[in-house]
Amino acid sequence: MVRRLGFSLSLVLALAACRGTEIAAPASRAGAATVSTQNAGDTRAAKALFGAMSTPSAQTPESHGGYASGCQAGAVQLPETGATWQAMRLSRNRNWAHPTTVDFVQDLSRFAATLPGWDGLYVGDMSQPRGGPMLTGHASHQTGLDADIWMLPPNRLNLTRGEREELSSISMRRSAGAYTNDRWTTQHMEVIRAAASDPRTARIFVFPGAKVAMCNWATGDRAWLNRIRPWHGHHYHFHVRLSCPPGDRTCEDQAPPPGGDGCADAQTWVDNILNPPPPDPNAAPATPRREVTMARLPVQCTGVLESE
Repeated sequence: MVRRLGFSLSLVLALAACRGTEIAAPASRAGAATVSTQNAGDTRAAKALFGAMSTPSAQTPESHGGYASGCQAGAVQLPETGATWQAMRLSRNRNWAHPTTVDFVQDLSRFAATLPGWDGLYVGDMSQPRGGPMLTGHASHQTGLDADIWMLPPNRLNLTRGEREELSSISMRRSAGAYTNDRWTTQHMEVIRAAASDPRTARIFVFPGAKVAMCNWATGDRAWLNRIRPWHGHHYHFHVRLSCPPGDRTCEDQAPPPGGDGCADAQTWVDNILNPPPPDPNAAPATPRREVTMARLPVQCTGVLESE
């Protein structure tokens, strides 16, 4: 039903923010004890508090809670420029993450730099200095384990701060995301396959036509396709989500994707784009997204905010 509503309303509504059941819903609460009654009465808006933080907490790196209901202790910053990457939109101050994520992005960028026409990667939003809900944009990206990778192949890695604010990525979609366009290349699929094949990866979100294109392209071992999930938008960038790092006891993983390569499901998405199903007359009205208060986050997130 969530998918039907998404297509019948218009895919455009979901382009800017990473929202929805699979991409942003709180993870399975197997470790639900992390959400403590100690902060049950704290009604402060979490996005205002975390959005105001310009530096990380002075704590050991650890992800607390779920991707859309958590925070990041002891975040580290992806350097603005490296040999094979550049962080984009520096004014947002969202190039912070768990050390595992920073290592992952650097590793993937080094692979990308081996491909024809790619000098590395342009890296979009990761997380805020202390994670948590954002004032604008994403519903996820809260625990330092999400990263947006631009679809634009870099041919320069010496962009100035100003150029990084003005340059935009490029869309890979055609027919509202049912198909890829002529900018989509084998190199795009190789980068995404490398990201999906990394054991640290839990999911990758990309527009439906890209998933179908990769299903048609893949040969041999297809296990990596399971981690690639079709989702609204995600044609200017692909979104990598990592699993909880070992030892992060209060981090909450999302339930794993259904088994198989997921290609039939992606084709259903494409079919629904090309021939949208009629609105369900019995569908419940969409529920507005609730304000995330501190009471809805793990109690550890209060300590993340209060740390120097």
